[in-house]
Amino acid sequence: MEKQRVVFNNKVLPYMLLAPQVAITLVFFIWPASQSLFLSVLQQDPFGLSSTFVWFDNFSTIFTDEIYRKSLGTTAIFSLLVTLASMSVALLLAVLANRVLFTGRVYKTLIIWPYAVATMVAGVLWYFLFNPTAGIISHLLKSMNYDWNHGLYEGQAFFLVVFASVWRQVSYNFIFFLAGLQSIPPSLIEASAIDGASPFRRFWTIVFPLLSPTSFFLIVVNVVYAFFDTFGVVDAITGGGPNHATDIMVFKVYHDGFKGLDYGGSAAQSVILMGVVILLTIIQFRYIERKVHY
Repeated sequence: MEKQRVVFNNKVLPYMLLAPQVAITLVFFIWPASQSLFLSVLQQDPFGLSSTFVWFDNFSTIFTDEIYRKSLGTTAIFSLLVTLASMSVALLLAVLANRVLFTGRVYKTLIIWPYAVATMVAGVLWYFLFNPTAGIISHLLKSMNYDWNHGLYEGQAFFLVVFASVWRQVSYNFIFFLAGLQSIPPSLIEASAIDGASPFRRFWTIVFPLLSPTSFFLIVVNVVYAFFDTFGVVDAITGGGPNHATDIMVFKVYHDGFKGLDYGGSAAQSVILMGVVILLTIIQFRYIERKVHY
């Protein structure tokens, strides 16, 4: 029996269906990006009353700034830790959840819940839990003779923003890993078990390669999350301190632009940030995708 194709004779309908998405892309991406490119070559006064065309002086200034160079290194380490930790923990929880029979729904629901929390709320939550004066966790640490004060110690501040960011993102990764695990045919696992393969070998040689499309997708998403969506966590917990220890690139764009009133330098930083993320995405699709087994 020949399948019948559905044909819409209205030539305007496809453009009408695409119009909302195109409009959103133009308003919320193309227009802000073009404005950032334009402002990055200008030097404005703090009140925005006058501007001077300075070519690439804003870029040369920020690259000679020691604080900005430190921000680049902080962002690289931060994004790497957040991506690896959130994906590793999520994969472990997904494997455990995939084996649960009776309490599976409750277990899965409790893990998914943190994703409903906004990044700013997650930052405030962990800020109060680790508050040096009234935090429950900091009180427990002090009872064990450990001096906790993320407002003074750089290592503690960096650990806390990484921990809060990972906690927020684990739920998202868990959903996709669990869906990927449940799509693997049980017959493949059973056949390898009959052949005498250990649980670790079954996971490493069968399950993990079949999860490579999901893992590749999550790598791209988590890198973007670490570069952009973690702003709320950093702003709520440390505000970039102490001593710029948690001053990641996206927070520095906000701080220099809205608090330092350096609009040209902030726009130049946003252009660099956008270029870095685009470059990382191209590298991921160019090299990492080759190892993906669809």
